[in-house]
Amino acid sequence: HRRFDFRPKTDPYCQARYTFCPTGSAIPLMKEEDVIEVYRLQAPVWEFKYGDLLGHLKIMHDAVGFKSSLTGKNYTMEWYELFQLGNCTFPHLRPGMDAPFWCNQGAACFYEGIDDAHWKANGTLVLVTTISGTMFNEMAQWVKYDNETGIYYETWTVQASPDKKSAVWFDSYECSKFILRTYQKLADLGAVFKKIQTNYTSIILFSGEPIYLGNETSIFGPQGNKTLAAAVRDFYNPFKPHQSVREFFVDLFKIIDRVILNHQFYLFYNLEYWFLPMKSPYLKIIYEEVPLPVGSKASSGV
Repeated sequence: HRRFDFRPKTDPYCQARYTFCPTGSAIPLMKEEDVIEVYRLQAPVWEFKYGDLLGHLKIMHDAVGFKSSLTGKNYTMEWYELFQLGNCTFPHLRPGMDAPFWCNQGAACFYEGIDDAHWKANGTLVLVTTISGTMFNEMAQWVKYDNETGIYYETWTVQASPDKKSAVWFDSYECSKFILRTYQKLADLGAVFKKIQTNYTSIILFSGEPIYLGNETSIFGPQGNKTLAAAVRDFYNPFKPHQSVREFFVDLFKIIDRVILNHQFYLFYNLEYWFLPMKSPYLKIIYEEVPLPVGSKASSGV
């Protein structure tokens, strides 16, 4: 996933249904001698039943919690979409604009408190490691870097087949990936994680080798490819970005329908368009184990 030099200003056209990070605060500076407990937090985004086709989907949201032993204060840190999931997955087709218009950014949110009831009632709240105040402060510096340079949310993982060793064409970049990067950073700083099973959700598309199509200018600009531009717009036409989670899944099934009937998918990734020659089983939502990391003190900084 490409890193960018800075985060672009958000366009006023992009309106969030819910305010991003409403109670967010700056990450505090911890005393070096503090001992901070680190918690794995996970709960279902939404449980969805779709006949027998996909059964019960485990679409989970991940976060990380901290508890300072010196102050007794709790904190939650997570990473999610600025304008909700639909906007990160589907563009707007705006009148008078040829190119699909994307309202897509993701960012970290840090706030005081852990909503114990929310995480415990439906999911997970479990201690995974303990770190020093110094390690916490170093992690906070890394979060700032990560947040300023990794700016676009990416819903889909794209790979060649369901086989564990299959080629991964594109990797997703969403809430769980941020948590995994954070754990890895802590491990590299010397944190030792407990041996517990940790599972994460991935939405995977299956495709033959992707074909590079170009960027917004080369496809939709004055010298662009009119036929290709029309095909991309046509593909995104049924999907509406401003929507509830429920409507998002209705659109997800429209996509599956199109993808299976036409064996095609147009992917927008790191500001570039790709054509995916789709193949069976087309799409899978998996909930699989990703082990907690083991540190490598020799590894470089960021």
